[in-house]
Amino acid sequence: MKSFREELWFNIPGRRGFVNITSKVNECLQKSGIQEGLALVNAMHITASIFINDDESGLHQDYERWLEKLAPHEPAAQYLHNRTGEDNGDAHLKRQIMGREVVVAVTKGRLDFGPWEQIFYGEFDGRRRKRVLIKIIGE
Repeated sequence: MKSFREELWFNIPGRRGFVNITSKVNECLQKSGIQEGLALVNAMHITASIFINDDESGLHQDYERWLEKLAPHEPAAQYLHNRTGEDNGDAHLKRQIMGREVVVAVTKGRLDFGPWEQIFYGEFDGRRRKRVLIKIIGE
């Protein structure tokens, strides 16, 4: 069995954002040479997420509104975590909702997606550098 590892780095200029990283994961898969296996894509920060869904701007706006209803940023004092001097308690909760990682099957050298599926990096407390791990294993 072969193994491939690469890190992607992001620095989203605003507090929140979604980035389609499917092409970057595909590039890693091609570099790996793996034809059959699994690809793990993992956000390596506790206020960022990796998820799979449709690349449609209305859906992304819906996510933004929905997440803000579930875990609003303001008032920041509502989060006990923010007593540490940070203001990102909501970002930790948003990450928990959206997830830490995804695993995608690799079949015949391609990511094995359903219709419309794409991989996204979700940022909930941006303005600093964060990384995403891509680990691909297989034959």
